[in-house]
Amino acid sequence: MGIFGIKRHEGAVWCVAWAHPKFGTILASSSYDGKVLIWREQHQNTTSPVAGSTWTKVFDFSLHTASVNMVSWAPHESGCLLACASSDGHVSVLEFRDNSWTHQIFHAHGMGVNSISWAPAAAPGSLISSNPAPGQQRRFVTGGSDNLLKIWDYNPESKTYNLSQTLEGHSDWVRDVAWSPSILSKSYIASASQDKTVRIWTSDASNPGQWTSQQLEFDTVLWRVSWSPSGNILAVSGGDNKVSLWKENLKGQWEKVKDIEE
Repeated sequence: MGIFGIKRHEGAVWCVAWAHPKFGTILASSSYDGKVLIWREQHQNTTSPVAGSTWTKVFDFSLHTASVNMVSWAPHESGCLLACASSDGHVSVLEFRDNSWTHQIFHAHGMGVNSISWAPAAAPGSLISSNPAPGQQRRFVTGGSDNLLKIWDYNPESKTYNLSQTLEGHSDWVRDVAWSPSILSKSYIASASQDKTVRIWTSDASNPGQWTSQQLEFDTVLWRVSWSPSGNILAVSGGDNKVSLWKENLKGQWEKVKDIEE
């Protein structure tokens, strides 16, 4: 395997994200230059073992007027969808369908959008419910410099994303959000903030519009939160150069199970 360098942005690149393999080898990148670029790997028609492949830019999205801080691909069951969070306060959703790219862009946070994360395609409780909800949901959560989290739902009739809920609790910028991939009886969203706290928001399948949160306190600003593939362990990173792992105990409280540092 060769090493490839791709340089098409005109500023710092903040985020890169792979699409699901069912759509091919596709990579999205976002930058301080306000652009989102989508790349596809093109295999060369040759028998040479060293010829390898090339990367071709297949879409250039440049309607944002400030830094694009994060890009996130939707679960593949929902289609080839890419959500983008920008400092201009807007969110855009790019969709590849019928061999072309389309987009939606809408205002989300007044002081800028720092992070974005999709919900699982299946509704919580669908694996254990005798009457699972039909179809696949398109939902995501955003975190902003207004200290808020916002949950957005797709309306298939109007074909728009609408604000369904605002979650308050942080006292400074929300730097990252992560929706747990678990589709058991509860939904979990983790948020990391400049206020030195992580909040874990929980919603029960029996009352999906009601969210409660548990606060985890740290001694430093926090940058990133990430769930394990099973959705039961949360990794947190911050300004102290450490990663800590957290897990919910049998009493419903989140406790630290490990610190990872050099």
